[in-house]
Amino acid sequence: MSALPAVTVVEPVMGTVVTVQVRGRATTDAAVRAQVDTAIAAVVARMRDDESVFSTYRADSDVSLLRDGLRGLDDVDPRVREVEGLCRRLRDDTGGVFDAWWRGWFDPTGVVKGWSVDAASAALVDVLALPGVEAAAVNAGGDMRLLRAPGSGHVWNVGVADPEDSAGVLSTIALAEGAVATSGTAERGAHLIDPRSLRPVPGLVSATVVADTLTVADVWATVAAVAGVDDLEAVRTALVASGIVWADGRVRRWADGIEIDRFQSLVDPSAGAGESEQEGRAFG
Repeated sequence: MSALPAVTVVEPVMGTVVTVQVRGRATTDAAVRAQVDTAIAAVVARMRDDESVFSTYRADSDVSLLRDGLRGLDDVDPRVREVEGLCRRLRDDTGGVFDAWWRGWFDPTGVVKGWSVDAASAALVDVLALPGVEAAAVNAGGDMRLLRAPGSGHVWNVGVADPEDSAGVLSTIALAEGAVATSGTAERGAHLIDPRSLRPVPGLVSATVVADTLTVADVWATVAAVAGVDDLEAVRTALVASGIVWADGRVRRWADGIEIDRFQSLVDPSAGAGESEQEGRAFG
């Protein structure tokens, strides 16, 4: 079967590469294409606006002003208060394995990319209602939010990268909708810090998580990578996520807080190429 026509836009946002794609035969129609282009532009614009608020590298961002004591929490953009509350809940939910305050000040970097993608993806809902539009996705540095039009049979096949071979695929996840995120030392190196010890996570470890939203998938992927293959207790409370942890050749999987031998329908290592094939780092 031939691949579906698609509109794909790639932009640098939040220190990474963001790819927005809308698939469907109707995308070749000029009127539909115009609406798709507008929706994709809205996704990118929302993420760039979020970046201006949350960037820890911009002295004039709301997060930087809060960090430097130039503004209080009541004086910053309402989005900061929303994310700050989210980070407090996640710190409690993860037992401190995720902690936006580990540096001594509020740094929501570990959650804001996924949160922003989720919020920005709302701009794609209307075009997914157009006849002949099948699916859409936002890929932010390899972490993805996947959407499907009502009644569509489209399935994304997401490749989970092999931590030992950047060109290899450890497994494949067939997913109609939802989100997939990967975190680990292969992606972040010494920047992956255990906030409980304030030390870099040792060795080669990688975790991939599937959830309904990228906010959840991204945070729990980081938690699983920090906890490591020998400690799934930190992720057993993640009843809204399923995942895989790899370290030193060992693989452990869990779904809805329970360790399992295989992903059942979530992961299909034999899933082959097709019109909806997708790799974790780029659109196919």
